[in-house]
Amino acid sequence: MEPLSGRAVIRLNDAGDREDLGAFVARAVRMDGQSLVRLRNSPSRPEQLEPRLQVWATTPFDSLVTRSVAGVVDPPDATVHAANLLPGIAVARSSDIDPGPVVDPLWRTQLPPLAGWSLVDTVPAAVIADLIAAGTDSARENVSPAGGTASSLLDQQVLTVSGAGYTVAVPMRCLFALSGMGFASSTEGGPEAGTAEQGAVRVFATEAWLRLDARFGAVVRRRHSLLPLLF
Repeated sequence: MEPLSGRAVIRLNDAGDREDLGAFVARAVRMDGQSLVRLRNSPSRPEQLEPRLQVWATTPFDSLVTRSVAGVVDPPDATVHAANLLPGIAVARSSDIDPGPVVDPLWRTQLPPLAGWSLVDTVPAAVIADLIAAGTDSARENVSPAGGTASSLLDQQVLTVSGAGYTVAVPMRCLFALSGMGFASSTEGGPEAGTAEQGAVRVFATEAWLRLDARFGAVVRRRHSLLPLLF
């Protein structure tokens, strides 16, 4: 199946990968009905038996969420609405999935690098769960005038870890994204190769980026804000 003009085609040969992708997109839509999903073919590696499709989604917490599945997208880099992709996954009766119209100009978020990450520390599942529970209780008590969670709570640095030459502060917004996507759960989604086991979260970093790797996916966010361009 060739993509029509302004469209893309996702090819997933395994029903399990389609289920995993569907769970990922459903969570993104539940958090934000306007979420965008960016689909990119991962660079081939000698150890890979089949091509991988890297999937990124925006969240209301100013953090990206990501996971990968075995598959490809044509064209090799395309952005679609999560709300259009979700029914496409549900109705697909073959390996080809129609994700809806391509909306590349709407994606305005820089993507982190695929390589160059250093493992800073591994945080036990119980610590993550306690921080999320405390943050949820605080969110109920600190509602912004617009009705959402107060920015001061989202930006609160609730966890600091050190290792591999880095000291990394993790804001509450990253843990809310982790929780909202069900990544640290032991009962939902499917296992993600190379991610933390039994609910623990591994903290990775580069000079510019923070990444939380959990069982079913990862949350990424810039560690430092981009400086505005001066003209």
